[in-house]
Amino acid sequence: MEVTTRLTWLQEQMLGKLLRNASLTLLYKSSVHKLGTIDITKMCSHQGSTMTVVHLKQNVVGVFMLEEFPILHSKKSSICVWFSLKENNNTEMPALFLNTQVEVNATELHFFSADGLLLAMNLLDHKLHLNDAVVKKLELNFKHDSGDWECEIFRVDGIKNDPNSIKKILSITQHRRQFLSALRAYRPNENLVSEVRILLVGPVGSGKSSFFNSVKSAFQGHLTRQAIVGSDETSITEKYRTYSIKDEDGKMLPFLLCDTMGLDEREEAGLCIDDIPHILKGYVPDRYQFNPCEPMKPGCLKSVTSPALKDRIHCVAYVFNINSVNTLSVKMVAKLKKIHKDVLDCGIGQVALLTNVNNCDEVLDDSFSNMTENTTSQSQVKSKECPKHAKYSYS
Repeated sequence: MEVTTRLTWLQEQMLGKLLRNASLTLLYKSSVHKLGTIDITKMCSHQGSTMTVVHLKQNVVGVFMLEEFPILHSKKSSICVWFSLKENNNTEMPALFLNTQVEVNATELHFFSADGLLLAMNLLDHKLHLNDAVVKKLELNFKHDSGDWECEIFRVDGIKNDPNSIKKILSITQHRRQFLSALRAYRPNENLVSEVRILLVGPVGSGKSSFFNSVKSAFQGHLTRQAIVGSDETSITEKYRTYSIKDEDGKMLPFLLCDTMGLDEREEAGLCIDDIPHILKGYVPDRYQFNPCEPMKPGCLKSVTSPALKDRIHCVAYVFNINSVNTLSVKMVAKLKKIHKDVLDCGIGQVALLTNVNNCDEVLDDSFSNMTENTTSQSQVKSKECPKHAKYSYS
């Protein structure tokens, strides 16, 4: 009978992504093999990098070892990643990069970090000990007398044997987690505006709709596609759309992303820039059909007649493909400058959002948390003089 892991497909994907798309091969499963440490070391030693996972009732806790699994009666110092996963939660994964001593004796397997985290297992007697430091730092819901647990050990293939690379991946994961948590906790002035409206504006093919799909996927913990995307020379988006974002538990987040028709350098093609002031002031309703040849009129039946503050745009994100921002035409820059002036006239905040940074080696070589300081990327946008004084973000 084939031995299979208790990890869900999504949990395996999260762990693989944490370790830069490494693959996992199950070597040992305590409920099936029921072996002592002597047999376990025979199965798991000399296999390369390994990952030990403990399934609890409401959590999964584990330790990834960059070095090989230790042999019996040995103490091995190793670069390790300690992590935890919550059942039915596909976005939260606390993780720590720690120097760890791994010990295998006649009865137990121990992981002990320099700053006091302890995970100890007696697999024959089915005893597990996680100290308070592990429970606190990995945010576990665990009772010390809990006997409902299972251990699995995996071989990790395709991992780069470079501690700095692992540390960098982990810092990216932690930065992402803190960033998403900050967005979840953000609260605008609910008496005036319960949801911040963010308008996405950019040339055709810059990635506005794809960015929305990425944001939604990040918060829901799985790949999702609501906005239609494409690679045609003309805009795929033809209607004004306002998209709300829900968390993985279905809770509405306090911001909306507003997608527009793409800008086109040709006349009577793409978004009519004369529509921008109406969008900014809240006159344009959801699903309004754009007409590149004729701007909308505030008094028309399809528009909002008396927009409240909550219906107006509160921030504008200029979306550019980082690989083509240097080739924007004179006509496109002129349109962007006109939009920039309208945004300033309305007193609205603005950012420059650069997409497709996966193809920009310089950005990827920098620390993730310092991406916004990338001078080449800023100069690419500033050289077009649109928008001046904008903040920078990357997707």
